[in-house]
Order: sequence, then structure tokens, then C-alpha cells
Amino acid sequence: MANIPLTRGQFLLPFVGILRDSGSPVSSTLEKFRLPSALEEKSQLYIPLMPAIRFIEAAQRSQGIEDFGFLATQRLHYSHLRDKTRALIEHSPTLLVALQHACKWAAREDTILSLWIEHHVDHVRICSRLSGTSALRHLEHSQWLQLVFPVYIVRQFAGPDWMPDTIAFEARYTPGRATLALWPNVRFLSGQHASWISVPIAHLSLSIRAGASIPPPLDTEDGPSGYDIVELIKLMLPAYLDENTPTLAVVAEMAGVSTRTLQRKLYHIGLTYSDILETVRYENASKLLRSTDSKIIDIAYSSGYTDPAHFSRAFRRISGVTPRQFRDRSRLG
Repeated sequence: MANIPLTRGQFLLPFVGILRDSGSPVSSTLEKFRLPSALEEKSQLYIPLMPAIRFIEAAQRSQGIEDFGFLATQRLHYSHLRDKTRALIEHSPTLLVALQHACKWAAREDTILSLWIEHHVDHVRICSRLSGTSALRHLEHSQWLQLVFPVYIVRQFAGPDWMPDTIAFEARYTPGRATLALWPNVRFLSGQHASWISVPIAHLSLSIRAGASIPPPLDTEDGPSGYDIVELIKLMLPAYLDENTPTLAVVAEMAGVSTRTLQRKLYHIGLTYSDILETVRYENASKLLRSTDSKIIDIAYSSGYTDPAHFSRAFRRISGVTPRQFRDRSRLG
């Protein structure tokens, strides 16, 4: 079966904008590479990725623009991610879960983009790669885009000034002095097995910052939107955690919809009932770990777990640390 790698037109627009500002004949160059000349009007649509990469490389070479990819990232923002991806990030209980969502849905941004998390002793690496592009030169331009969006996601949790300790490129590339000056105290590597940024383990359990939330995308289905239902379920479930937690069928009955309808609404926004329940249990447990001296086993039971070992595994899966580590770190400041 034929495969046409695609990317959203939105990600090519920053390069086009830089070229237009410099007076370069952009439209004719876009047409030369079989790309839409009126790209600004089609930014939310998908375009072929390989011609886009070749367009960027040719434009950089002809115009002699240093760090073309980095300059393009300065025109991109967190809001350029897909609405659904941003909504999933907003509903994530921790940075780790947000990054897991970003990895799962990366191919909706670029169809051949792989994003994954590698765990190391004191940090994780958020890695990315465009499959089938190893023969192409000057991939640092697209890799800058691959790297900057994980940075933007981390900043929703760690603050707007956060910077990784290390930024690594798969391409053979060294940033220019002007670029290095804007990333003080960041180590740059090149020729790596993938492009990646480092994130401290301690950051993985962070919750999204107040004020970092975004309005959810429009839900075109009839009745309450999936996002509204998620918020209502999250408000209701804490009252049941230390008793019999309602099943999906019971929650659907409470909501006045069929189980299938509720499943479909949650699936439409990329969540399951189990995701919501795990989030509510984690939020309850993390609050008790921070604000009380209750035994961890008691916190497990009051958060709806019948097995303390299962609680520890679930907590670590969401936060990247054990309940005891979380409590110790939260008390250190």
C-alpha cells in the first residue's frame, strides 16, 4: 500500500513567513515543490511532508538563513498543537500523563512522526524521529519543530521559563551563536539516535499550572460534550472512592445516556472511563500525601484501591515516582 507522509500546513507557515519577510519569491518556490501556494488559507489542512522538507532545505540554501529551523520555532506556540491534543494535556493529572498523550497522538501532527519516552536514572528523554527520512540532509530544521513542542508541553507544568538541560539532534548540527545565547545553560548534542530533550524525573509528577488551561475544542455530537461529561464525572467520583466505585454502566445511567453513547463520547476526545477514574484516584491520593500524615496504606484504601501494591504501581505509572518519594519531595518544597 502506498504511503504519503503528511504534515499539517501550520508547521510550514513559519518558514514561509520568514521567507516572505525577506522578500523571497515564496509562491513560485512552493509551486516548484508541488506545495499549495496559498498556504496561509490552508494551515489546518495536511500537506505532503517530503516536499515540505525539501522546500525548507532549498530555501535555506538559497537564502543563506542560519538556524532556519530555530527561527521558525520562534513563530510557533503551544496553541499550534491540535485542539484535541491540548485538551488531553489539560485533563492530564501530571506532566508524565500529558507527555504520554503527546506520544500517543504524535502521528496526528506528522503522520510519520514517532514520539516516545526513555527513562534514565534521574531524568527522562522525550525522543522523536521521522521514519524513512534518514537519507535526507539538513533535517535539523524539522527536528527543531519536533523538539520545541515537548518543551512547550513541559512549560505548561513547570513554568514558562523552563528549559531542558540537554537538547539533542539526530542531525549533524551545531546551533549558531545567536541561537545558543537564547538557550543559556543548555547543552546541545548532535548525531544522536533520535532527537530528544531531557526532563528531570522530579518534574513528571507536576500538575498543570493554574492559568495554563485552554478552552476545549468544539464537540459536534448532540447532547453534553465529552469534555463536559469528564468534568462532571471528576466532580462526582471522589464521593465514592472509599465505597463501591460506580461502574461505567452506572455512570452512564446517572448521566441519562446509554453505556455505548458514553463510551463513544469519551473515545471521541481520546479518553476512557478507566483514564478518568485513575486520574481522580491519583488526585485524591496526591492531595492526602501532601497535606496529611496518614499512612500510605490508608491513603491507598481511601483512594479506592484494595491492594496497596497496586496503588503504588498505579501512582508511579501516573507520576513517575512512588507515593513515598512523592511525599518526601513535596515536603522539601
